[in-house]
Amino acid sequence: MERRRWTVMVLLLALSATSVFGQSSDKFRDVRHRMVKECIEREGVKDPRVLDAMRTVPRHEFVKPGQLKDAYHDAALPIGNQQTISPPFVVAYMTETIEPKESDVVLEIGTGSGYQAAVLSGLVKEVYTIEIVEPLGKEAARKLKKLEYNNVFCKVGDGYLGWPEHAPFDKIIVTCSPENVPVPLVEQLKEGGKLLIPLGERYQQAFHLFEKKDGKLEQKRLIPTLFVPMTGKSEDLRQAQPDPLHPRLLNASFEIDENKDGLPDSWHYQRLTELLTDNPPDGKAFLRMENSDPGRLAQGLQGMALDGRKIGSIAISLQVRVKDIRVGSEPFQKPMLAVHFYDHLRKDIDTQVVGPWLRDTDWDLVGGTITVPKEAREAIIRIGLNGATGRLDIDDIKFRPKPR
Repeated sequence: MERRRWTVMVLLLALSATSVFGQSSDKFRDVRHRMVKECIEREGVKDPRVLDAMRTVPRHEFVKPGQLKDAYHDAALPIGNQQTISPPFVVAYMTETIEPKESDVVLEIGTGSGYQAAVLSGLVKEVYTIEIVEPLGKEAARKLKKLEYNNVFCKVGDGYLGWPEHAPFDKIIVTCSPENVPVPLVEQLKEGGKLLIPLGERYQQAFHLFEKKDGKLEQKRLIPTLFVPMTGKSEDLRQAQPDPLHPRLLNASFEIDENKDGLPDSWHYQRLTELLTDNPPDGKAFLRMENSDPGRLAQGLQGMALDGRKIGSIAISLQVRVKDIRVGSEPFQKPMLAVHFYDHLRKDIDTQVVGPWLRDTDWDLVGGTITVPKEAREAIIRIGLNGATGRLDIDDIKFRPKPR
C-alpha cells in the first residue's frame, strides 16, 4: 500500500497543467481544443454544436485565478461556498442530452460559476439561471455580463421555486441534486419540453431525463453522477440523510445494473468500464477496465459522507486481476484504488491508495488499511488504471471502517 498527497484534480486527468499556466488567453485555445477532443468527443459526446460550444467558451474565465493551471482538466473544481464548477464532460453531456435548439428558452437551476449558462448561451435563444448562494450568483452575473453573454439572465433565489415570470420553458437543466423533482419545475416546463436533473440521495444520484407529454412526465434513468445538493426548500424536504458515522461502499461486487446499460450502478464518472460475467471470483459479475491509450482515464468513482473525528481508519480488500500493465509518464498513472478525503469546505486534504498492481496475475486478493484524517468529512473512492494502459479486472471490494 502507498500513501500520497496528490490532489484529485491531478488524478482526474493526465493533461499537462504546465501547458496552460501563465499563458495568454489565445494560448488557452489549443489546450481547450485538446480537452474537447480527448475528454469530451472521445468519451461519446457527438453533437457538433455542443462540441463547438465547448471549444469556444473560455472555462478559465470561470475558475478561481489560482486554478488557471487546472481550468482545462476534466475535473470539478471548487469555486467557494462549498460549491464546484462541473467537469467539462459533464457540462457537455448535460447540454447534449437536452438537445438544445436555437429557439429554446432554457431555465438553469444552480448557476454556480456561470460556465454551464455560458455554454448554453450560444446554442439557445435565452437562458434564465438561478443561484441560491448570493455571492456566487452575483459574481456569475458580473462575469457573464463582462463576457457579453447577453442572452443569459441571472437571479439570486431558491431554484426549487423556478422562475414563473418567464415560464413556460422549453428545457430545464438542473445542476444540483434534490431527492425528488421539484413540483414548480414540472409546472413551468412547456408541453413537449425536457427536464434533466440529477436525483437521489446525497452521494447516490443518477441523471433522469423527463419529457412532458399530455401534462405528465415520462422518465428515463440515465448514468450515475454526483452533484452538490440542492439547498433551500429542497433540502428541507430531504428524507434520506447521509450517515457519516457508518460509511458504506455500495454495489462493491458490481452485481447491480438496474437500467441494463452494461455499467454498474452506484459508481459515477465511469470511463472504459464493462461488466462481465465470465467466471467472476464473487457473485455473477465483475468489472473490467481496459485502456490502450497512454494517459486516458479508465475508472469508476463513488462518494460518501465520512466523519474523521469518529472514523480512524478503513480496512480495504478486493479481488484484482491484471494483464499487460504499462505505467504512464506520471507517478499516479498506475492501476490502484485511491481514497480522496475532503474537509467540511469540500477542500481535498489527503489521498491514500491501495496498490499499485503492476505484474500480470490471475485473480488475487489484495488490500491494506488506510488512515482517515481527523478533518475528513467526505471521501471519494476511485478504482482504475488512472492513465496506465493494459487491463484491470476488479471484484468483491470489502470496505470496513474502524472507529478512532
